[in-house]
Amino acid sequence: MSSAQFSHNDVTLHYQLSGPEDGPLAVCLHGFPDSTQTFRHLAPALVQQGYRVAVPSMRGYFPSSTSSLGDYSIAALASDAIALHEHLGGDERAVLIGHDWGAAATYPALSAAPERWRRGVAMTVPPLMVMATAFRTYSQLKLSWYMFFFQQSTAADVVAADSYSFIDDLWRDWSPNFDFGPETSAVREALCDPEHLNAALGYYRAMTSFTLLNPDLQWIQNHVISTPPMPVLYLHAENDGCISQASASDPLPYLGAGSRYEVIKDAGHFLHLERPDAVNKLIIDFLAS
Repeated sequence: MSSAQFSHNDVTLHYQLSGPEDGPLAVCLHGFPDSTQTFRHLAPALVQQGYRVAVPSMRGYFPSSTSSLGDYSIAALASDAIALHEHLGGDERAVLIGHDWGAAATYPALSAAPERWRRGVAMTVPPLMVMATAFRTYSQLKLSWYMFFFQQSTAADVVAADSYSFIDDLWRDWSPNFDFGPETSAVREALCDPEHLNAALGYYRAMTSFTLLNPDLQWIQNHVISTPPMPVLYLHAENDGCISQASASDPLPYLGAGSRYEVIKDAGHFLHLERPDAVNKLIIDFLAS
């Protein structure tokens, strides 16, 4: 595995790269509160299948830079995936895989640049029209309390207090039966200072903004709620304490022909870490079909 970085628009993105140079590109996008280590099971499995796997630290997460524009919109996240594809010389064989915020970015990245991606995989965050419906229910609003808390000016101080114990508490709530042990150490490194922590919280603050900070991303913004034209595998966990299985509803009407929806039993929000063998097999089989 090697590490590198590249600059585009308002950020410098750091990424890890493994696998054969001539293999189809697989870009894996993490969410919150997480890091590139979240794909430590999936990335080697993809390499074994011949993929060239790129796992970026999402904008604002150390060692990537924060945005010079303060832009943490979904359009900006999707633009990073597309730019990484371009930077690495990806072709039409490429696949895009996202978890949590990475999933939210996957849908518009697929829709806005369909010529770049053969298939997509999204985990734990359903298509955004499904999420919009879920936010009209009391049960999901109760689970999503942290999104509203993160709008507060005191949020970063609370999250950072007591050596970021807030992060452990979220993981415990979201994956209640997972002994995550040292998993969150990498998250602490990715949110290592007030600048990077505020950037990560900025993803949630961008949800309430209707101003496009980078007008050059309008072409991606136009696809934020579009249906990706290629097949997408959507995975949700039975015991997800962040976005309930009921909130995921039926995502298939918002996904392209040939898409699949699978529920992972006995797993929570970090399903790819809790049940890596089952999740890896579903992803590899889908990408090979």
